[in-house]
Amino acid sequence: MDFETISPGEIDAYLFREGYAVIDLREPRDFRRLHIKGAVCIPYEELENRVHYLKNQTLVLYCERGGASLMAAKELSEKGYHVISLIGGIQSYTGRNLESYNFGLTAEPKAY
Repeated sequence: MDFETISPGEIDAYLFREGYAVIDLREPRDFRRLHIKGAVCIPYEELENRVHYLKNQTLVLYCERGGASLMAAKELSEKGYHVISLIGGIQSYTGRNLESYNFGLTAEPKAY
């Protein structure tokens, strides 16, 4: 394994730090619902096409439960990226840096 893993309590140390890009691998609707402040949303399926802009950054990846970020970390580290994966994904994170872009809207329309 040529990448690092971190526990949920460690990710805050990488937020808003020069040289690090925190990437949420989930779909935009899930990102809007809840994400870690400072993260950018690059869905797993789009990662390979968009990550080359971040070649000089350390990539800190997370997903819903940790599986997709581990797979992405393995793939990217094999291509020469420096990668860190959050164990347990956003579901394991209980820190102070959670935010939402839903602005009071529900993810699902109400049935009348």
